[in-house]
Amino acid sequence: MDRSGGTRAGDAAGAGKGKGELVTELSIAPSILAADFARLGAEVAEVAPVVPSIHVDVMDGHYVPNISLGLPVVASLRRATDRQLDCHLMITDPAVYAPQLVDLGADSITFHPEVEDDPLALGHRLHEQGAEVGVAIKPAHPVAMVTELLPHVDLLLVMTVEPGFGGQSFLAHAVPKVAEAARWRRDHGARFRIQVDGGIAAGTIDAPAAAGAEVFVAGSSVFGAADRVAACQDLLRRARAAAGTEAT
Repeated sequence: MDRSGGTRAGDAAGAGKGKGELVTELSIAPSILAADFARLGAEVAEVAPVVPSIHVDVMDGHYVPNISLGLPVVASLRRATDRQLDCHLMITDPAVYAPQLVDLGADSITFHPEVEDDPLALGHRLHEQGAEVGVAIKPAHPVAMVTELLPHVDLLLVMTVEPGFGGQSFLAHAVPKVAEAARWRRDHGARFRIQVDGGIAAGTIDAPAAAGAEVFVAGSSVFGAADRVAACQDLLRRARAAAGTEAT
């Protein structure tokens, strides 16, 4: 089910990666929150040739003061694209909806663990369904809040804006948490990817890339561009340059 090309945390043992080795290529994940919902399939098809995943923000109006989209949209997207559907759940009851989203075709589920009584159990259930699992931290939350979960997940999402609305300005004070998470990953031989989401654009992507992020969620800077493919390619080029990596 994994269309990302990465390795799930649950499959990591004995997979041959060395301690501290990067677990994935850098990538851009266009966020459909900034797309034209009236032509969502066409918007996704436009960027699909140059990205491995599409970022889907699910909001319930309770965890965040906004409502976005849910089960029917994910089902429709699954029929419209073969890209990985990377769902970020900004909701108060992920244990109810996350398994349903996976059943409908979501490849990766990221949730905010403070709303779950047993986030490890939810992660295990989603892994059993064949999905990747991520946990997210808000700008005010420390990395220490999720370190017990990091050996068991595939992704850590460091929010670089307050969750709930697109088009916000990048919060630079979140970048040290990316570096802290990258150090923790190296020191503990962990293999989760680090994703950043919020205000990612040509002028802001360098700092989180240099700090150790690998997946960059970009909404307005992609879907607000006249040439979305060129925008994705430019962001990826800038991230690679900042991280000191070479295209493969």
